[in-house]
Amino acid sequence: MYEETPRVELTPAAADLLRRLRATHGPLMFHQSGGCCDGSAPMCYPEGEFRTGGSDVLLAELQVEGVAEPVAFWMSRGQYEAWSHTRLIVDVVEGRGSGFSLEAPEGVRFLTRSRVVGA
Repeated sequence: MYEETPRVELTPAAADLLRRLRATHGPLMFHQSGGCCDGSAPMCYPEGEFRTGGSDVLLAELQVEGVAEPVAFWMSRGQYEAWSHTRLIVDVVEGRGSGFSLEAPEGVRFLTRSRVVGA
């Protein structure tokens, strides 16, 4: 089945940051947990550095122009159940996010915005 509306998309700023991070760190992945502190902030890791399992859902393999391989976007199953009716838009905002996410030293952080599917 072809999905017209992608489940996860990137703003131009997020795609640009991913290109820069890829050049420095190699292949990348996202994981968004349901944690209290950064629940709306996807964490960006070198691919495979964050272990995923049965409690995670692979929402997308993002194609980024200038990045050779797709960037997997994982979400914890509990968070996915709460957000399953939305389209997620990964953006970049100024400010410091989690120290574990690769963009932290850049003075910016990834942020997930959502839009109800069909809206």
